[in-house]
Amino acid sequence: MQALEYFWYRIRPAHLLLIPLSLLFAAATALRRWLYRAGVLHTDPLPVPLVVVGNITVGGTGKTPCVLWLVDRLVEHGYRPAIVTRGYGGSERLQEVRPDSSPASAGDEAILLARRSGVPVLVCRNRAQAARSALAAHPECNVLVSDDGLQHYRLTRAIEIAVVDGQRKFGNGWLLPAGPLREPVRRLTFVDAVVVSGDNPLPAVRVPQFLLKLMGEVFRNLLNPQVSMSAAGLGGRPVHAVAGIGNPQRFFSQLQRMGLDFRAHPFPDHFRFGPDDLAFAGDDIVLMTEKDAVKCEAFARDTWWYLPVEAVIEPALDELVVAKLRALRGRQAA
Repeated sequence: MQALEYFWYRIRPAHLLLIPLSLLFAAATALRRWLYRAGVLHTDPLPVPLVVVGNITVGGTGKTPCVLWLVDRLVEHGYRPAIVTRGYGGSERLQEVRPDSSPASAGDEAILLARRSGVPVLVCRNRAQAARSALAAHPECNVLVSDDGLQHYRLTRAIEIAVVDGQRKFGNGWLLPAGPLREPVRRLTFVDAVVVSGDNPLPAVRVPQFLLKLMGEVFRNLLNPQVSMSAAGLGGRPVHAVAGIGNPQRFFSQLQRMGLDFRAHPFPDHFRFGPDDLAFAGDDIVLMTEKDAVKCEAFARDTWWYLPVEAVIEPALDELVVAKLRALRGRQAA
């Protein structure tokens, strides 16, 4: 993935061979979306509204923290949400995820969602099936939130939120395989809101935009999460930073802003860590993301720590989502 990202975020001579494939991919994507909108391809209607939080690029943009933030806001407003997701990194078979589920079965992000959200989390490669199962198992649920799935048009959605990495944006601007885009940038004109992970909104995007910041200052021990430590507590010991996420540099940059000196070890997104993969650290301190910690708990050392983060998003997004849900309920009642 790192080599692909280097390739996707610039233009190289090899792109001359891949751009025709990207044009074919763009045509196929446009045709598929039109077939769903025209009703030629079947969509699965749901008895409750579905909010999709996704992106138009390959790689991490901050979707999962955004989903957790949104679920918390919905609960505050009296809604009873459930989360559906594909379960990347797991078996992708239909299952309800528990905080102690196996990462190999459920996927790292799904377990993180189950631990942090406090609401039902259903995973399945077929997200429509996950949605129906969530409603059958939890009839009290009155709104669904999908972690990813912006391109999963079989899901009938009430609200679409696209999350964009404010630093990497859209790479070289080409669709797969020449670039990182799953859909053209103009797809953002059809969503209800764009959430930008960073400090500056995107230019020339005419739908409502909201800034997202990830906040986290206290590390927790993998063997005993009740034990915490600040950056100052590292005491000048050798430090290794590990990140197997869509954009490892985001985690490394956060550690640098905390004043830490470390050796960075990027891994592919959803990498299945084993004990040998971190043997390079010996007894040194290892810092990692909370998502990676889910996969490393079973063989962790007492010198391994993870950094929980919270999404901070402008409150106006909360108001927009709730207003749309209330308007939808009003139309259904009428």
